[in-house]
Amino acid sequence: MKKSVNEMPKKNPLSLQLNLQSFEPATEEEKFRQQRMRESTTFFKDGMRRLRKNKIAMTCLCIVLVIVFIAAFVPLFYPYSYEDQLGVVAGQKTDASYNNLKPFEYGETEQQRIEDGEFIFPHIFGTDAHGRDYAIRVIYGTRISLLVGFFASIIVLIIGAIYGSVSGYYGGKVDLVMMRIVDIIYSLPDLLMIILFATVLKQTLEPALEGTALAKLGTGMISIFIVFALLYWVGMARLIRGQILTIKQQDYVLNARSIGAKGSHIIRRHMLPNCISVIIISTALQIPSAIFTESYLSFLGLGVSMPMPSLGSLASEALSGVYSYSYRLIIPAVMICLIVLSLNLLGDGLRDAFDPKLKK
Repeated sequence: MKKSVNEMPKKNPLSLQLNLQSFEPATEEEKFRQQRMRESTTFFKDGMRRLRKNKIAMTCLCIVLVIVFIAAFVPLFYPYSYEDQLGVVAGQKTDASYNNLKPFEYGETEQQRIEDGEFIFPHIFGTDAHGRDYAIRVIYGTRISLLVGFFASIIVLIIGAIYGSVSGYYGGKVDLVMMRIVDIIYSLPDLLMIILFATVLKQTLEPALEGTALAKLGTGMISIFIVFALLYWVGMARLIRGQILTIKQQDYVLNARSIGAKGSHIIRRHMLPNCISVIIISTALQIPSAIFTESYLSFLGLGVSMPMPSLGSLASEALSGVYSYSYRLIIPAVMICLIVLSLNLLGDGLRDAFDPKLKK
């Protein structure tokens, strides 16, 4: 049978035994306080928690997700195709009434079908000079611009991360030579070199790709990827190199070296994972830059090849009728601005969330 605290034997003055009568039972509130512990978190979870508190970044993320959803899924059930000329039917005379329709207008045959009680899906943004539905061309153009921006950023990330980590890890003469190459590429005028490379590559690749599977992508799109692979990775390489120079002095890297780990293993397993914040931020900010570059190259006729639409090529086509159909220029221009602005603000939010130096 257990004895209560009051029934316990008295403490010997010369004993080190604790006096149980000096203690009081803990209240329920005190027990709850002892049980409360902060939930363990990871770097990614902590960054996402900070990001969710940034209302501007979350709003921009929602805008980007809506645009991506529309570009990815709307063409699956949209009744018109980006390359179909609505007034052209095999074996019949071309119906010019479909050309240059204004928003929510219909061609002559469509008007007759509507009068007969048939439902015709409206041309939300009208049609272009060739009778093609303009809304689906804007949606496809947005899809192409997003895909080019994403894959171009992945190319920049891979080349920049490998180049910068090798340069920073080995240092010495290797770093000296590799960084001088970066300085040379940095000194070249961006716009001039992009136009020059895009022009030369487009003319060179066209006969080489004829009849191959890559011909479906078009020489313009492939030349854009090559331009990014040649010129745009230097910024990423510098950032990664700076991080590697700091990290390689850490104890865990020195320990890995002391046990004989290879340089490639140390870079892959210990260094690059600790550069994840820089990689996330730089990649997020690289995507809008790639989209803008693709847009102005397509605007100049050096980007995505026809009939595949791009936001830049749509804006270029709209210039010929800008006084009569100004909305054709405004719509792709607004889409470019919305995508680039949203991605830039989202990139700023990711930088604030994942940069440890800003941690409060």
